[in-house]
Amino acid sequence: MLTTNPERVRAMVACAERLGVPRGAGMFRQALQAVAFLNEEKIAAKVDYLKNTFRWSDAQASIAVSKAPLLLRRSKDMLQSKSAFLVSEVGLEPTLIAHRPIMLTYSLEGRLRPRHYVLKFVKANGLLDRHRSYTYTVDLTENVFVDLTAEDYAAAC
Repeated sequence: MLTTNPERVRAMVACAERLGVPRGAGMFRQALQAVAFLNEEKIAAKVDYLKNTFRWSDAQASIAVSKAPLLLRRSKDMLQSKSAFLVSEVGLEPTLIAHRPIMLTYSLEGRLRPRHYVLKFVKANGLLDRHRSYTYTVDLTENVFVDLTAEDYAAAC
C-alpha cells in the first residue's frame, strides 16, 4: 500500500467507508484489502450475488459486508456451497447468517460440516445435557470444541 498512488488509496478508503466500515474500526484494514483490487462495479456485483445467494435484503448484505468485508474476495462457488449447506442442511435463517458472517470465512469441510455432524450426533443420541446451538459450536476454537464435546460425553455417560 505504501507504493500505491495516493489517489487510489483515498478511493479505497472512501469505498471501505461506503461499505459501512469506519476508519477506526478493527475491520477497516480488512475492508481495504477487500476493495484493493476491485472496482465499484465488481463490488456491486458481488454484493448483489451475496443478496441473491443468501436471500438477504440490502440492509442484511450491508451488515454482513461491514462485519466481514473479505466476503467480497470469496469465490462465487465457495459462497454458493456455504449457502446451500448453512441454509438448506443446517437450517440457519439468512438473517442469522447476515449478522454472523464470520461463519462464511470458515472452512466448509474442515469446520462447518464436521461440527454440524458432531452436534447432530450427540443431540440425537442424548449425549448433550443442554441446548448448544450450531452458531455457538462453530465459533469455538478447535481445542475448546473438543474439550466441551468430551465433557458433554463424559457427563452423559
